[in-house]
Amino acid sequence: MTSWGVMTSVDLDRDLELQLVSRLRERDPKAFEAVHDAFNARLFSFLARLANSRDVAEDLLEETWLRLVAHAGRLQPDTRLGPWLFTVARNLHTSFRRSRSIEDSGDVGLWSRGSPTPSPLEVAEASELERRVGAALAALPTTYREALLLVAAEGLRPAEAAAVCGISGQAMRQRLSRARAALDRQMTTTDAPGLSALKEVTI
Repeated sequence: MTSWGVMTSVDLDRDLELQLVSRLRERDPKAFEAVHDAFNARLFSFLARLANSRDVAEDLLEETWLRLVAHAGRLQPDTRLGPWLFTVARNLHTSFRRSRSIEDSGDVGLWSRGSPTPSPLEVAEASELERRVGAALAALPTTYREALLLVAAEGLRPAEAAAVCGISGQAMRQRLSRARAALDRQMTTTDAPGLSALKEVTI
């Protein structure tokens, strides 16, 4: 029997992922714990930066995990857990925005991770460059912000990000190109380094 132990999303290779999906379909509590350990901080980070609100992110994160519990038995055997979870989280955020008809506000920086213990990114949040990048990202339209977060911050492939957002791969590539250009303009208007400087920051 597999011993899940402490696992991070970086360790989640495809063979282990398929084992976890199989266990989730059987409602194995240890599999739920392993997936939670692997993705909880990443999902919170994505939602916090997408919603620009920690409180909203916490609510949506809880609902994301409830959706996994509710739908675990119906997962396809070849489900990719990262794209599945980010799709649920993104759709919940979209529904929230529609129901509240809210305007984005910029109270969460780009590097806020929200993990239970301080992460290197939380420590790095104090840097001036990252604060400016966070402000520039928060000023972008939600569609641009989510594209950058999914690909640049969360490491999804463009094709996976396209599936999360319900658009074609070509549309995602165009969206990413426009999002990067918009981010660069935002940083330029605030006298921050441009996109070339952003690429020097580890995300």
